Amino acid sequence: MKFVQQSKAHLIYAHALRSVAALALCCMVFAPPVAAARGGVTRIIVPYAAGGPVDLTTRILAEAMKDELGPIIVEDRPGAAANIGMTAVAQAKPDGRTLGVASTPTHGVNMWLYSHLPFDPNKDFTPISQMLRVPNVLVMKKETADKLHINTVADLIAYGKAHPGKLNFGSGGNGSGGHLAGALFNARTGIKAQHIPFNGSHPAETALLGGQTDFSFDNLATAAANIQAGLLKPIAVTTLQRSHFLPDVPPVADTLPGFEIYTWWGLVGPAGLSPDEVKKINAAAVHALGSPTVKSKFALLFAETVPSTPSEFAAFMKSEQLKYKEIVKLSGAHAN
Repeated sequence: MKFVQQSKAHLIYAHALRSVAALALCCMVFAPPVAAARGGVTRIIVPYAAGGPVDLTTRILAEAMKDELGPIIVEDRPGAAANIGMTAVAQAKPDGRTLGVASTPTHGVNMWLYSHLPFDPNKDFTPISQMLRVPNVLVMKKETADKLHINTVADLIAYGKAHPGKLNFGSGGNGSGGHLAGALFNARTGIKAQHIPFNGSHPAETALLGGQTDFSFDNLATAAANIQAGLLKPIAVTTLQRSHFLPDVPPVADTLPGFEIYTWWGLVGPAGLSPDEVKKINAAAVHALGSPTVKSKFALLFAETVPSTPSEFAAFMKSEQLKYKEIVKLSGAHAN
């Protein structure tokens, strides 16, 4: 399977981690004196662990925005399915000095997954710009796919219908993107594959490679190394169009029209951020996301930049909420 611009995905992903290591060693991104005239330091709260893709891409973006916004600190506050970090953003003073990274869970899924959230995704934040999207990919262990003669989505559906109750799929946990994609797939196809949750995407992938599960909807950044190594067979991507990272792999939507689930994140501020501040930060973010350097660094993490206006980002997040309301209901997932 050919990856465009990726000859060995595991080496490239490792290189991507190293390429931002210098940023990770220093939490502050400094700006020249002219840019610093804006006054003060901007803090971006990442509600996930240091060293992960959200943290790394945020540091890349911060480095690219410093000339326009001045010094930027990236602060990691993981925990509680990203609710801890986003609560800190929601409670921050709306002066443009504290921003946060909203994502599929925080502003698409969690409001339907949790009976109570410490913040309101719609009322407690000011949208600024989407940052990126990362395709998910339907994968099977190559040996399993070959044994069952499954090469396409249609093959998988046909096998599932011919062998009711036999297929299962793994995910990184109840309510995870992989779980919700699998639940939607079940609902759209009627194959009723059993969900097997694991504690994270890497244990789920290990189980798939070990033959404990039959298929999964995995993040491309996680699955890429084993796809390139020939251990996993990519059946389809979950974006509406083909991904330029996997140009030979068709979308699930070619077989199930409208099927679309992918990972995304973007910049938000606390509610009440002034229009002038929103305009300044959005301009800096959009300019940075259009930079060839930022695009190339994001591509090493299999991410595509998606600069947007604040209104476009707000409308996008609202559409994601409506989509995931139905998908979470279909999955039966819930969290306390």
